[in-house]
Amino acid sequence: MFRKLVTSYIPLMAALGLLSACSKPMPAEEPVRAVKVVSVGMDAQRSAVEYSGEVRARVESNLGFRVAGKIIRRQVELGRQVRAGEILAQLDPQDYKLSADAARAQLAAAATNRDLAAADFRRYKDLREQNFISSAELERRETTLKAAQAQFDQAQAQLSGQGNQLAYTNLVADVSGVVTAVAAEVGQVVAAGTPIVRIAQDGPRDVVFSVPEDKVQTVRVGSTAKLSLWASQQTLRGTVREVAASADPVTRTYSVKLTVEGKEALPLGATVSVAAAAFAHGDTPVIKLPTSALLRDGNQAAVWILDAATMTVKLQPIVIATADGNDVIIGSGLVPGMQVVVAGVHVLQAGQKVTLYQVARADAAATPTSAAAK
Repeated sequence: MFRKLVTSYIPLMAALGLLSACSKPMPAEEPVRAVKVVSVGMDAQRSAVEYSGEVRARVESNLGFRVAGKIIRRQVELGRQVRAGEILAQLDPQDYKLSADAARAQLAAAATNRDLAAADFRRYKDLREQNFISSAELERRETTLKAAQAQFDQAQAQLSGQGNQLAYTNLVADVSGVVTAVAAEVGQVVAAGTPIVRIAQDGPRDVVFSVPEDKVQTVRVGSTAKLSLWASQQTLRGTVREVAASADPVTRTYSVKLTVEGKEALPLGATVSVAAAAFAHGDTPVIKLPTSALLRDGNQAAVWILDAATMTVKLQPIVIATADGNDVIIGSGLVPGMQVVVAGVHVLQAGQKVTLYQVARADAAATPTSAAAK
């Protein structure tokens, strides 16, 4: 009898084991996370917009030869300080020398014809005084003399022009300054007017920077700006001298030029931070949040809002207007009084239970051993 009971009990226990193995485990409860929150309020936006500018000479000249030819010599390099009257580059003058020689020979021939016509006129004038020739014949000799004189003047002008052409084979600096660009090398054949070097003239310096289309209307000629040199941390004051009338075709920004106050010449190409008074926000009240409170919900920014009654969080879409230091300025989506989660935002879910994070005090963290020592 006992053997039969044991035999029937074993299959029953095996069936119960199979049933317990096939049943689903109970889901774990979602943990209650501790979060840090801040109350939304109005704050002042004190930061100003800064732009990066560059120091340039007020006048920069692109110099080129007034005649065409092959460059045989270039005496200056990039960054070289030059003086007015200094030769910068030279063309091959051989062809222009030949043209000048030809013009000189034509002048000599014209001078000979003029002298011959003058001698004939004097001889015929004497004959007319003795009534050996008519007045018409004397007038013809006078006309011949005038034509010879005109040919002489023309040849002389051509010689002067060819002499100028020969002189134009030397590229001469017309002002003192610094070479800021070199656009041709020795052996290159250039046309007349092709830029060879660019010279930044000595004298006043400008700070040039670009502003977007939505800011250019706030910049006025005569307004002031604070300038900070990146290399030396020197602070200067500038005045808006010129605002471009049209946008750059590539960047679609407007160029602004500032006159730098002070007698010290700034180094060309130096980087300058421009904080114009027109771009300052003053103490405009805005809603600001730290960047740690932001997360991405699809294609839109959002934050977690704490419901203090149920101690749960919900997702709130927002619109970011701009940045203010390490914070962001909220354009819309929040109102003062809301509580926004600023830490642990990427591990939360909608409707999740949370608790407020409390910072442990140093006296509460004291151990019994330290208390006994006291």
